[in-house]
Amino acid sequence: MIDPMASARPRSVLASAGAMHFVHDGFSEILYVLLPVWAGEFRLSLWQVGFIRSAYTGGMAAFQIPAGLLAERLGERPLLMLGTLATAGAFLGVAAGASGFLPLLVLLTLAGLGSGVQHPLSSSVVAKAYEDGPRRAALGTYNFAGDIGKVTSAAVVGLVAGLAGWRVAAAGYGVLGIVAALLLMVVLTRLRAGGAPDRAPAAERVAAPAGWGIRDPRGFQALSAIGMIDNATRSGLLTFLPFVLVAKGMSVAGVGGALALVFAGGAMGKFVCGMVAERVGIIRTVVLTEAATSVAILAILAAPLSLAMVLLVPLGIALNGTSSVLYATVADLVTAERRSRAYGLYYTLSIGASALGPTLYGLVGDAVGAAATLGLIATVVLTTIPLCFLLRTAVAAPARG
Repeated sequence: MIDPMASARPRSVLASAGAMHFVHDGFSEILYVLLPVWAGEFRLSLWQVGFIRSAYTGGMAAFQIPAGLLAERLGERPLLMLGTLATAGAFLGVAAGASGFLPLLVLLTLAGLGSGVQHPLSSSVVAKAYEDGPRRAALGTYNFAGDIGKVTSAAVVGLVAGLAGWRVAAAGYGVLGIVAALLLMVVLTRLRAGGAPDRAPAAERVAAPAGWGIRDPRGFQALSAIGMIDNATRSGLLTFLPFVLVAKGMSVAGVGGALALVFAGGAMGKFVCGMVAERVGIIRTVVLTEAATSVAILAILAAPLSLAMVLLVPLGIALNGTSSVLYATVADLVTAERRSRAYGLYYTLSIGASALGPTLYGLVGDAVGAAATLGLIATVVLTTIPLCFLLRTAVAAPARG
């Protein structure tokens, strides 16, 4: 059997997957800029704000495993294109006709479903391209590209929304998504990456292992639990941090810039922490980033607006630094043949938790306020540290899949 990835140039494949991560993380993160605007325009409660965010993320979580399974038959490439087109179309629908809670809820659920293809399939494409190379560093670079998308989209959409209105900003990003989807299909086709796997004659076909391909169930469970808590606290924090900053005196346009600082820190965190983990170990890296996240949240709550702005970049470094370490570790715990579906399972669990976070924290926020909710999040983050020691054995000497 000829592996279609054999002729693909790894760096070009990584650049293509990184570009797709850039666009999709932009779709996800501009919601944090738009939610306070929608809350004011449509008179939404904090629970409704959280539920809208959860609907988008829940849609993403729901399609992770189906995307991974479909990719084993159809290949990653066509699914990435179709999913991106669906997300972009839903954002254009939001810009054209959203007029309240229910339209936003329906359209953003559809957008999330479309975006569900990106994480497992792009991660799988990169992992295949770097099967015999620096896979962890490549996946760290892939995640870095996503955070560049967060930085850029948050700043630009916040600026455009302030100057021309949020509908123009949302429509513009939707058009960008359509263009990106079409270009991705062309580029990956030329690279012969992400296509349907070759079908060898039945007599030559080697049966793939059954199930999810998880070599170390206990390690995978601990990794997934850390990812779930990390994602739930991150989504809750980013949803309600703008409300705390506005309460300190920040404008809506300023929120876009503030989130850009968080995401800039996150970009550095994902890129650097992937490298740091190679040197000091996964466990130490995760413990340090989670503890630093808790401290940074509490410091921002106590600080005046000017000092809080200074703390946003360090918060972003700590907040997002964990994820690139966790993403790369998935590949160490599963077989190569089942990597797409294993990534789908991991992302379903972690993004599913991310979907629940804003709704649950929104209910708390309606009861005690946004600031107290962020204090609770700072406490919950620390529960990942005991779980890190359960993961220690699994990652002590990871085997290559």
